[in-house]
Amino acid sequence: MRYSAVKRHFSDAFLALLGILSASVGLKAFLLPNSYLDGGVTGVSLLVNKLTNIDISILILVINIPFVLLGYRQISKFFAFKSLITIVALAVAVHFVELPTITDDNLLIAVFGGLLLGAGIGFAVRGGTVIDGTEILAIYLSKKFRTTIGTVILIFNVILFSVAAVLINFEVALFSILTYITASKTADYIIHGIESYIGVTIISEQNETIRIAITEQMGYGATVYKGKRGFRKDIHTDPSIEILHTVVTRLEINRIHSIVSKIDESAFIIEYPINDAKGGIIKKKTKV
Repeated sequence: MRYSAVKRHFSDAFLALLGILSASVGLKAFLLPNSYLDGGVTGVSLLVNKLTNIDISILILVINIPFVLLGYRQISKFFAFKSLITIVALAVAVHFVELPTITDDNLLIAVFGGLLLGAGIGFAVRGGTVIDGTEILAIYLSKKFRTTIGTVILIFNVILFSVAAVLINFEVALFSILTYITASKTADYIIHGIESYIGVTIISEQNETIRIAITEQMGYGATVYKGKRGFRKDIHTDPSIEILHTVVTRLEINRIHSIVSKIDESAFIIEYPINDAKGGIIKKKTKV
């Protein structure tokens, strides 16, 4: 096995272990002692534990198994094997690790319990595995019913928190929603990075001037596409046009707008979020 592959597997295992530890602390020190829920399969496990007193470690394992089998069919055998190992490890950690209850303040429980659990989910995903099978179900249903993964997860959790409001109480359901939101945002930050990227496409008669401003003033890489006008080509002697594409951080999107508007106020700009970007030149150091 090549050194790079060994290094990658070691890194994945470390991230998965970090995710297990973080999720275990969130569950044992915050959520479980105070009967709070999260979203997804973990939330279902917590709800069933609250209603039946069945050991949470058994519930985490049993309820996740159908989703692991779905991952085996829909994604890959290796992914399903890694996920099963990770989920078993989480169940063992939750069962044997004893931690004191950190706080009984409702807001602190929701925020920090969600933060630790979300961090655990995020680290596990970065390691190429899962500790909550909801994402596997969401991928499957989104393909089957032609909807988005986010919509599937949202519907799943709306049902879960509605059941919690009826069977436990409305206040617990409300704080559990806060826990879920915190966990979801934390997982997103860890998976996609705090510094989110925005793809920007610019169409302008002054594209070359704009390209120089973006690459020289801001230090960002840029790609130029050759395009052809598709609207009112008759008013132009030459229907061809250059299309400029770049990737910037969300913090600098306003600066892009400012630079482009100074050069060409009528420039056509399209923006869209990017989960991650690798390779090439995203940003280079600029001379002061």
